[in-house]
Amino acid sequence: MLVRGDRVEQVGPALAAPDGVRVVEAAGLALVPGLLDLHTHWTPNTRPSAVPAVANAYLDAGVTTVTDYHQAPEAHAPRRAWLARLAAPTVRFGARISTPLGHGADWADQATTRWVNSPAAARAAVDAIAAYRPDFIKAFTDGWRYGNAADNTSMDEATLAALVDQAHRHGIRVFSHTVTVERAKQAARAGVDLIAHSVLDRAVDDELVALMREHGTAYGPTLAVYEPVRIGDAAPADPGAPVLQRRRANFAVALANVKRLHEAGVPVVVATDAGMPGTPHGRATTRELELLVRAGLSPAEALRAATATAARVLGMDDRGRIAPGMRADLVLVEGEPWRDVAAMQRVRRVFLAGVEVTGPDARRPADNARQHLPPVALPALIDDFERDDGRTALGTLRITDADGGNDRTWQSSLRIARADGPGHVLSTHARLSHSPRAFAAVLLPLTRGSVGPADLGAWAGLSFRARGEARRIQVEVRGQDGRRWAHRFELGPQWRDYRVGWDAFAGLPPWRGDGPPPDWRPDDALQIGFSVGGEPGGEAWFELDDVRLFDAGVLP
Repeated sequence: MLVRGDRVEQVGPALAAPDGVRVVEAAGLALVPGLLDLHTHWTPNTRPSAVPAVANAYLDAGVTTVTDYHQAPEAHAPRRAWLARLAAPTVRFGARISTPLGHGADWADQATTRWVNSPAAARAAVDAIAAYRPDFIKAFTDGWRYGNAADNTSMDEATLAALVDQAHRHGIRVFSHTVTVERAKQAARAGVDLIAHSVLDRAVDDELVALMREHGTAYGPTLAVYEPVRIGDAAPADPGAPVLQRRRANFAVALANVKRLHEAGVPVVVATDAGMPGTPHGRATTRELELLVRAGLSPAEALRAATATAARVLGMDDRGRIAPGMRADLVLVEGEPWRDVAAMQRVRRVFLAGVEVTGPDARRPADNARQHLPPVALPALIDDFERDDGRTALGTLRITDADGGNDRTWQSSLRIARADGPGHVLSTHARLSHSPRAFAAVLLPLTRGSVGPADLGAWAGLSFRARGEARRIQVEVRGQDGRRWAHRFELGPQWRDYRVGWDAFAGLPPWRGDGPPPDWRPDDALQIGFSVGGEPGGEAWFELDDVRLFDAGVLP
């Protein structure tokens, strides 16, 4: 095979190497196209610093194209810019739409996951999202929680049909989180391009098969995330636990449904849900191949599910096959994966657009070893709430945050005219959930999409004006990897000026798990946040203005 630039130029048994061309001897190895994974989550739990490590893991596993279901549309442009600095798989970004309290919306604000519950709302959401030029939309249509937790809300068929129709008008594909037979029928009738999970509640029937074939709906079963004991899981302490028994039963249905749909001619693609618990990036993709074979596909059919078929479903016709004109995303492995897909665990060399990125002659940029982008300097003014487009004075999109779940805190944050003079303030009102840790927060991102960090080291602290009524309020600096620092202060109904030095901020424990509070890091700031709490089921409100950084020469 002859590669010129980023394309395959010729393929044949008797090619002569042109003068001066680099020759890669690959005797005893098998050549396959780079793999595609059509369901991954790159940065769950607000960890943008994982981007280079995730890119490296995929390349080492021979995965050269993926979709990312996790990012807010505001983060798409800075994430694309960051990936352009790396040797990384091609990443296609999805915007997210769900229902109020639906899966994917039960923890996120509408900057991350839009909430819709009518055809008109769905069309408006798609129009707003289209401005970000997403590569696809993920629609959370099915609230069933696998029999292991309280169900979320689900999307009705008319709303989903309007969503799909409007997305297709914009040339945007729709992939759906759908996990039950009846909801899958609705998704197929609505024209969803890919059901991006397994149907688990019961065996698929002839009607669903016919609908998926009629409407061209593909199937990405994410078997790796449904395996009862997943790759990254510890051995279960109680093998007979009810939750584990339910997982086993669901997984058996998932395997049978993959076989039924594949044999009926429905396109099956590799999709893993990688990044979720027990599904490590890279290894989950090769594990998905093994599980597809376990479900009844031949090794060659499983390989096509991760290459040619996946590329077709994603609309990327320049990859997934080895042929003249195709992009030179290529993998050399030890063994014959079309006979034994376990050979895909023995990747020896990977070429990304014709450049070796894994192997003895690999070249990767220095940024592939970095944990985050270089921090940027900031001006003094963070937000005076005078812009009428929902953005801070820095040009970043203001967002909200609250405790999640079916009983979640509801809040309204609106820019309103000052009652005591010219200008505007941000007014936040919250009805707290019944969680003992209920809270509502307004977050002011310091960089677009909260992807790259900002450096606060040139400043001595933060000043702002506030008033309100809340049992507890604190100002926070949020950094990467869940690092947080906070300062509590007292509120009253009258406006008051506050000036808080960085030495007054104390580290908070991690969001999840154990660990000590972090030491102060002035070069690791993603967001400034204001968070209120109180009695479960209670109410709180606050108003905010003129959030600024001050330097050491400013008197307290």
